[in-house]
Amino acid sequence: MIDGKDAILVPDVPCEAVVDGDAKSLSVAAASILAKVTRDRLMDACAAAYPVYRFQENKGYGTPEHLEALRKHGPCEIHRKSFRPVRELLCVQEVIDLF
Repeated sequence: MIDGKDAILVPDVPCEAVVDGDAKSLSVAAASILAKVTRDRLMDACAAAYPVYRFQENKGYGTPEHLEALRKHGPCEIHRKSFRPVRELLCVQEVIDLF
Protein backbone atom coordinates (compact mmCIF):
# COMPACT_ATOMS: atom_id res chain seq x y z
CA MET A 1 0.00 0.00 0.00
CA ILE A 2 1.11 3.51 -0.76
CA ASP A 3 -0.39 6.76 0.49
CA GLY A 4 -1.66 8.68 -2.51
CA LYS A 5 -3.46 8.30 -5.79
CA ASP A 6 -0.61 6.93 -7.93
CA ALA A 7 0.84 3.46 -7.54
CA ILE A 8 4.57 2.91 -8.02
CA LEU A 9 5.41 0.53 -10.83
CA VAL A 10 8.06 -1.94 -9.70
CA PRO A 11 8.36 -5.29 -11.49
CA ASP A 12 7.03 -8.20 -9.43
CA VAL A 13 5.99 -5.94 -6.53
CA PRO A 14 2.26 -5.45 -6.08
CA CYS A 15 1.28 -1.92 -5.15
CA GLU A 16 -2.06 -0.43 -4.17
CA ALA A 17 -2.45 3.34 -4.01
CA VAL A 18 -4.79 4.45 -1.24
CA VAL A 19 -5.89 8.07 -0.98
CA ASP A 20 -5.54 9.14 2.67
CA GLY A 21 -3.78 5.85 3.28
CA ASP A 22 -2.09 7.17 6.41
CA ALA A 23 -5.56 7.69 7.93
CA LYS A 24 -6.80 4.27 6.83
CA SER A 25 -3.86 1.99 7.62
CA LEU A 26 -1.57 1.87 10.63
CA SER A 27 1.22 0.45 8.46
CA VAL A 28 0.95 3.32 5.99
CA ALA A 29 0.78 5.85 8.84
CA ALA A 30 3.92 4.37 10.42
CA ALA A 31 5.74 4.39 7.06
CA SER A 32 4.73 8.03 6.55
CA ILE A 33 6.23 8.98 9.91
CA LEU A 34 9.46 7.11 9.17
CA ALA A 35 9.70 8.73 5.74
CA LYS A 36 9.17 12.24 7.16
CA VAL A 37 11.74 11.79 9.93
CA THR A 38 14.25 10.39 7.43
CA ARG A 39 13.62 13.25 5.00
CA ASP A 40 13.96 15.85 7.76
CA ARG A 41 17.31 14.35 8.78
CA LEU A 42 18.52 14.36 5.17
CA MET A 43 17.51 17.99 4.80
CA ASP A 44 19.36 18.87 8.01
CA ALA A 45 22.48 17.24 6.56
CA CYS A 46 22.03 19.16 3.29
CA ALA A 47 21.73 22.44 5.20
CA ALA A 48 25.48 22.47 5.87
CA ALA A 49 26.31 22.07 2.18
CA TYR A 50 23.72 24.62 1.01
CA PRO A 51 23.31 27.17 3.82
CA VAL A 52 21.65 29.88 1.70
CA TYR A 53 18.48 27.75 1.39
CA ARG A 54 18.08 27.23 5.17
CA PHE A 55 17.00 23.60 4.73
CA GLN A 56 17.36 23.06 8.49
CA GLU A 57 14.33 25.33 8.91
CA ASN A 58 12.15 24.70 5.84
CA LYS A 59 13.07 21.05 5.10
CA GLY A 60 12.77 21.89 1.41
CA TYR A 61 9.13 22.94 1.57
CA GLY A 62 8.01 26.02 -0.34
CA THR A 63 8.07 28.51 2.51
CA PRO A 64 8.30 32.20 1.58
CA GLU A 65 11.94 32.27 2.72
CA HIS A 66 12.85 29.20 0.70
CA LEU A 67 11.15 30.57 -2.41
CA GLU A 68 13.02 33.85 -1.99
CA ALA A 69 16.33 31.97 -1.73
CA LEU A 70 15.44 30.09 -4.93
CA ARG A 71 14.75 33.37 -6.74
CA LYS A 72 17.94 34.93 -5.42
CA HIS A 73 20.37 32.01 -5.82
CA GLY A 74 18.61 29.68 -8.27
CA PRO A 75 18.15 25.97 -7.59
CA CYS A 76 20.99 23.79 -6.37
CA GLU A 77 21.69 20.22 -7.44
CA ILE A 78 19.45 18.66 -4.78
CA HIS A 79 16.34 20.64 -5.69
CA ARG A 80 13.67 18.51 -7.34
CA LYS A 81 13.26 19.58 -10.94
CA SER A 82 9.55 18.67 -10.67
CA PHE A 83 9.01 21.26 -7.87
CA ARG A 84 7.05 23.97 -9.70
CA PRO A 85 9.13 26.98 -8.56
CA VAL A 86 12.33 25.16 -9.56
CA ARG A 87 10.86 24.05 -12.88
CA GLU A 88 9.77 27.62 -13.63
CA LEU A 89 13.20 29.04 -12.78
CA LEU A 90 14.89 26.47 -14.99
CA CYS A 91 12.56 27.32 -17.88
CA VAL A 92 13.36 31.02 -17.51
CA GLN A 93 17.07 30.21 -17.48
CA GLU A 94 16.70 28.14 -20.66
CA VAL A 95 15.07 31.12 -22.40
CA ILE A 96 17.83 33.43 -21.19
CA ASP A 97 20.45 30.98 -22.45
CA LEU A 98 18.91 31.13 -25.92
CA PHE A 99 19.99 34.76 -26.20
